[in-house]
Amino acid sequence: MVRITEDLIRKKAEHNEGLIGTLEELSLHQEDVEKIEHINNWCKDIQILYLQANLIPTIENLNKLKKLEYLNLAVNNIEKIENLQRCESLEKLDLTLNFIGDLESVCSLQNNLNLKHLYLTGNPCCDFDAYRQYVVAKLPQLLALDGTEITKSERIKAKQNISSAEIKVKEAQQEYARFRTEQKTRVGHNHDPTISDEDFWRSTSEHCPETRVEISRRSRKSKELEEEKPQKKLVSLFSKSGRPLNVNQAKLNFKFLDDDPEKFVLDLAVYKHLDTNLIEVDLQPIYVRITVKGKVFQIVFSEEILVDKSTARRSQTTGHLVLDMPRANCKPLKRKENTMLLKTNDKKNFLDVQQNDEMDFSKIVEKSDKPSFEDNTEVPPLEYG
Repeated sequence: MVRITEDLIRKKAEHNEGLIGTLEELSLHQEDVEKIEHINNWCKDIQILYLQANLIPTIENLNKLKKLEYLNLAVNNIEKIENLQRCESLEKLDLTLNFIGDLESVCSLQNNLNLKHLYLTGNPCCDFDAYRQYVVAKLPQLLALDGTEITKSERIKAKQNISSAEIKVKEAQQEYARFRTEQKTRVGHNHDPTISDEDFWRSTSEHCPETRVEISRRSRKSKELEEEKPQKKLVSLFSKSGRPLNVNQAKLNFKFLDDDPEKFVLDLAVYKHLDTNLIEVDLQPIYVRITVKGKVFQIVFSEEILVDKSTARRSQTTGHLVLDMPRANCKPLKRKENTMLLKTNDKKNFLDVQQNDEMDFSKIVEKSDKPSFEDNTEVPPLEYG
């Protein structure tokens, strides 16, 4: 059960600097509140109060709100209009989509002389014969009912037919009361708290206050279980000092080539059939961050690069993402000229050395008229055994 606490009201009073004593407008919608409490003691100056889309079964604890002008209790579990007689300034009351079957309870609003607009759309009482005639006759201070203006002729006619309208309303109320009693019995018998959430959401159920409470209970339980699940750790992309870190959350293979003195090359093995629209590249002077399907790949450079001259390409065969990133501090090497410098009388002259691809092999061996072999008679001849 969700309770209205001081912390909850202060949280909703941020527009009033957290002060609840002087609060003039308060919104507590969609909080699964099951009981109205404390507001009439803590927020006596309230003028507008939003309590729609909760699980409130009874209108109560609002008797001290003398300045209340607008009360929204739409989409709750209210079955009877009551306890609003002392809200003297009430001008607009919204009870849309509740379970009000006691139409005679609108008579409790006869002393709210400032009440001009009443909304009962979506309640069981709206299906009663003579519903509109009865309300218009019983609440002469109203200017509009369910968003439709009440004309003078309609008011006169409703007063003339009030006797027959009262009889029809009373009969319809009695019939609805029997239906409601049987409904409570059916819902009580069919209620099984041990049924799984999956089976519960698949099953059919009656539209009644008890079902709305059970739906809210299971939804709140599922939400609490989701919150208890361990949260995924956020990837740290920077150190505490602000220095970028190397991160490979996507666990992709990559090659980072830095042997070229003019540029860095990053080859990231992105999935071959991955849509390029799912890849985001954030290139900075000292690092690059690539997000692949929400997962981050980040690498830091040893020196700055030229972002505006860098390129990113996708291979059509492998699907790899290739980044060419020129170095910012790169100085291109000057080519050495094939010249020789001669110094003569402190004057600089250049001697060109011409390359000749044709080589003369004719003078490698010197020609001579002398025989290449002379026989020495003192040396005995070779004998072969």
